[in-house]
Amino acid sequence: MNQRGEPGDANELGEFLRTRRAGLDPRRAGLPDYGGLRRVPGLRREELAQLAHVSFDYVVRLEQGRTRKVSRAVLDALADALQMTPDERAYLFGLADISPPKPARAPGLPDVAPRLQQLLDDMHDVPAMIIHRRMDILAWNRGAVALLVDFDALPPARRNIIRLTFLDDAFRSLYVEWPKVARECVAVLRNESGRHPDDPDLNALIAELNEKSTDFRTWWADYHVAGARQLTKLLHHPTVGDLTLDVQQLSVDTQADQLLAAYTAHDAKSHDALGFLLQWSGESRRAPTHRSEPE
Repeated sequence: MNQRGEPGDANELGEFLRTRRAGLDPRRAGLPDYGGLRRVPGLRREELAQLAHVSFDYVVRLEQGRTRKVSRAVLDALADALQMTPDERAYLFGLADISPPKPARAPGLPDVAPRLQQLLDDMHDVPAMIIHRRMDILAWNRGAVALLVDFDALPPARRNIIRLTFLDDAFRSLYVEWPKVARECVAVLRNESGRHPDDPDLNALIAELNEKSTDFRTWWADYHVAGARQLTKLLHHPTVGDLTLDVQQLSVDTQADQLLAAYTAHDAKSHDALGFLLQWSGESRRAPTHRSEPE
């Protein structure tokens, strides 16, 4: 993909290094700021070369895509110099193919184990979903429907958290801090694209978002990278008003590509509002089963 996220450019590694270099404050790297006389943001190429103990010409060739020969030791040095996060470091190594090769095509969406579905259905007081690494929604309970959207009413192709966040107006309106949430989504998708560059369904999602969302195109080019983690989100629900919720994302040991995402109240006011919403929507101990149809 090229710097706008479109297929056809083999210089993802160079572009990622360039954006991380431009985004690092020289003072954080222990360099003087020369009284604001810098003509470019972030580190200069020669400064990165100095910090990573590589040649200036080598940094130039890497950023321009004129070399793909890079060792693990050099990648570590560049990542250290650029003060990369663990997610960014893993993404960099994936771009340089210093990891096991990925399959030419990722398998289709996996099934959700019956016991895992039962766990969702038994979480009467907690909206929860099983999501795929691409943020496809595989299964959900009544609480998730009451809080977010009626997933049963959506075609399977539209059941994707990131797609809904950018392209569904009703879903987007739930988020009080939509730009913050949307940028977190882009960072997660960027992380997945580095880990699974040959996943055609993932690339199709990225291409669709690039085509249909100006915001996505802009933020995709920033190369921010993040993996799954606990998040706190502010929602404005049409039924109960404002909610502050913690989103717990838990790995499923038996399925490497699946996460259990659970929404819990962050404070007492949100706890009461969430409880009212679940009661109002008919949530309690009825035992529905909701899961996506096989594609």
